[in-house]
Amino acid sequence: MTSPEILDLARSGIIVLLKTAGPIMLVALAVGLTVALFQALTQIQEMTLVFIPKIFAVLIGLLLLLPFMGAVMSGFMTDIMSLIVSG
Repeated sequence: MTSPEILDLARSGIIVLLKTAGPIMLVALAVGLTVALFQALTQIQEMTLVFIPKIFAVLIGLLLLLPFMGAVMSGFMTDIMSLIVSG
């Protein structure tokens, strides 16, 4: 493999990482921001209040986005395998 091919493969890996982890991180960010806004409005200063809704939201997000994440990773693996076979 040449140096540009390695850089393309690394770029593709980073894009796959962002496609798979990005939506889950955005869900966690949105829930955390919503709970923080609720805490600021009601003046409830409980530190552990954020964790339960965020855990449930991330689990639901994982269940909904798992087929998409699997398809993205499967496509990336297919590309890597084709590079291995072609030499």
